[in-house]
Amino acid sequence: MNWTIHQNITIHQLRVDSVSNSSVLQIGSSGAIRSLSQLYNTGGFTGPAPQLGGDNPISFVPLPNPS
Repeated sequence: MNWTIHQNITIHQLRVDSVSNSSVLQIGSSGAIRSLSQLYNTGGFTGPAPQLGGDNPISFVPLPNPS
């Protein structure tokens, strides 16, 4: 079965509260979305990363204010 979809999408504001490594944000139509999750330890890490905050100068990434 073939579908023809014509779309006109206008987004004035889009707020995403959280994103995880298995998130899908879809705007419009998609023929198929198949999930794929791959986890690689390319750095050879043996434990969790240290918590950010406190004296760590890179604990926050400055983002521009929305206008």
